Amino acid sequence: MHRYAFDLINRSQKLFITLIKVMLPVMVIVRIAEEFGAVELVSDWLTPVMALIGLPPEAGLIWATCVLVSMYGAVGAFVGLATHLDMTAAQLSALCAMMLFAHGLPVEQAIVKRAGASFWATTALRVGAAIAYGALVTWISDMTGWLSEPVDFSWMVAGDVTTAASGLAGWIDWSMQMVKSLVVTFGVIVGLLVLLDILEKTGITARITQAMMPMLRISGISRDVAPVTTIGVLLGITYGGALIIDEARKNNYPPRTLFLSLSWLSLSHSLIEDTAIMLALGADIWVVLVGRVILTLIIIALLARLTLRWAPERAQLATESAE
Repeated sequence: MHRYAFDLINRSQKLFITLIKVMLPVMVIVRIAEEFGAVELVSDWLTPVMALIGLPPEAGLIWATCVLVSMYGAVGAFVGLATHLDMTAAQLSALCAMMLFAHGLPVEQAIVKRAGASFWATTALRVGAAIAYGALVTWISDMTGWLSEPVDFSWMVAGDVTTAASGLAGWIDWSMQMVKSLVVTFGVIVGLLVLLDILEKTGITARITQAMMPMLRISGISRDVAPVTTIGVLLGITYGGALIIDEARKNNYPPRTLFLSLSWLSLSHSLIEDTAIMLALGADIWVVLVGRVILTLIIIALLARLTLRWAPERAQLATESAE
């Protein structure tokens, strides 16, 4: 038992250090950009895009905050803009789905790059899917009247709304939040490694992988990365990405396998926590969960077929599909 605990802490520490090397510099850069108004500038650029999608200008600031900072930063922007928001249920659901597709890109896509996929390709994939899906939802609503009822945001402003501090006080607050976030991240990594060990020892990993095989055959993802991909899909790209980095080092996965797995992880991850946050804001579950997962499956299946002729593991996939 003591040997396992020592090994667990050692593995967790290695994964945590790997993440810190990626996350910390990016978090500092994003904080500096936020301090100098980069988020507001990006929101101005996004306002025409929001109009094309069918969303109000305020949605540009919310999504910019989400894209550059985090999901929680975007929720803060929601609260700050609650008194100015005038949206239908479809518009809210579309914006929330866009936030789920593309959030915290500087940090998350840096992890994806470290794990073995292109930063720019996966970032473009997330942003493109977000815009296309948001436009599709609002277009369907306009054509059919689906989810056209107005949303009441008054519950968000029940108390006094405080703005984030700037200057030295802002940096102190940010540093405290960052330390808390890193401590939580380390705890989650330990928990995930224990969970993976339990799943492996009890045979649940094999059963989950087998249950996923029909979907994996369609998407083109190898069964070798199914367990860690599943963890990331359910709990988040930070933790799933860390595990994939570790697994890739040990197993030397082909580039195509990593690209497809990390593309799926980029488009649909943290289905539990992040989706729950969007549902709490009032988003429709069919838009932010069911539709998003279906679109992800379609995109990954298309990518699998587009990349098949360049894949060195083509014969391996064909063998797996025949099993």
